[in-house]
Parts: sequence; C-alpha cells; structure tokens
Amino acid sequence: MSLAMSRSSFAHGFRAMMPLWLGAAPFGLAYAVTARAAGLSIWETQFMSLAVFAGGAQFSAAGLFGVGASAATILLTTFLLNARHLLYGLSLGRSVALGRSERLVAAYFLTDEAYGVSVAAGATSFPFVLGAELSMFVVWNSFTLIGALIGQGIPDPVRLGVDFVFPLAFLALLIPLLQTRIDLLVAGFAGLLAVVGARLWAGGVAVLVAGIGGSLVGAWLTRGEE
Repeated sequence: MSLAMSRSSFAHGFRAMMPLWLGAAPFGLAYAVTARAAGLSIWETQFMSLAVFAGGAQFSAAGLFGVGASAATILLTTFLLNARHLLYGLSLGRSVALGRSERLVAAYFLTDEAYGVSVAAGATSFPFVLGAELSMFVVWNSFTLIGALIGQGIPDPVRLGVDFVFPLAFLALLIPLLQTRIDLLVAGFAGLLAVVGARLWAGGVAVLVAGIGGSLVGAWLTRGEE
C-alpha cells in the first residue's frame, strides 16, 4: 500500500470513529472523577488511561483502589473484564493482514468501538484499524485529563442519559451485517447469552461467553459450507 493510500485509510478510520466520541467523552470525564475520588493523583489517573485504555476495567480498578483491594483482585477483575478482546483480536486477524509489530500495536489500542467500526466498514488494512483505534485513544485520554483537572463538578453521564449512545451505535453497526437467516439466529442467540450472562458474571465474561457461544452456533449452522 502506498503512503498516500495509507494516509487516506488512516484518516477514514479516524473519522469513522468520531460519532462515538459523544459517548466516550463523558465517560472519560466520569472515570477521572471516580479515580480522583479513590485517591489517585492526576498523574496516576492519566497514566491508567494511557497504559490500560479500557473504560470498564479502569472504572473497576479505580473503585477497587478506593476500597483498598489487593493487587491480585484488581488484576483478576480487569483481566476478566477485558477477556473479550481475545475474540476481537482473532476476528480482526482473519480479515486484516498484520505484521508482527502491527499486531502488537493493534492489540494495545484495540477497543470495543474500534473493533465494531472496523468490522462494519469491512476494514482490510492496518492503517484503517489504527486510525479508528487512535481516534478513540485521543478523545478518551483528552477527556480523562480534563476530568482529572476539573474534579467533582462533572455530572454522572448515566444520569444525563448519554449511556444510550454506545448500545445504539453498536446496533447501527450490527444491523447492516445481518443479511441471512443464519446471521439473525446467531446474533439473537449471542444477544440472549449476553443478557443472561450479564446477570451472572462481570461484563467482560458475559461478552466472552456470548461471543464463544455465538461463534459455536454459527459454526454448527454453517457446517459443510466452504
């Protein structure tokens, strides 16, 4: 791929993520307030967004820091919350040709949103995936810093109703991909598993179980096909 094409693909991926900024920005602020209330410094709050870069895991870790949980508890909780990224990586690796160093970079910046946008757009190149990933990385870290500096004056995004943005966005990404009866059956089964699983386990585990369950059902329904 030429340099001009790489830049164009990167910019396309970056722009494709921008509608989801509306949901990410207030939660970046809210995470920062939660972390500061748990006793983390501005630097520690920002460093977690830079190094961990996983909203659900960061919220959980900040809360556990606040109650004095052990390091083992924090690590296990964040691992379970992020376990679904294993499926994301396997899925992207089938459609996007990645070198060894590109795999490491893509894995580090991978999020639910970047995966969803890349799959929905039919991404086949690393620059597009990286553009989508860095788009979310920039907005998340920017608003983390703002939240850490402003402090407690930020309202809960759930109370503002902003939490509806992500479910609607993922539905918008999913619906165009449901083109056959099997697609609908697999999506419906995985969705049911996710709803039931969310009542039993942490969010990351529920999504992982739903993803594996949906994949197995899809493989069984398409057995014998090339």
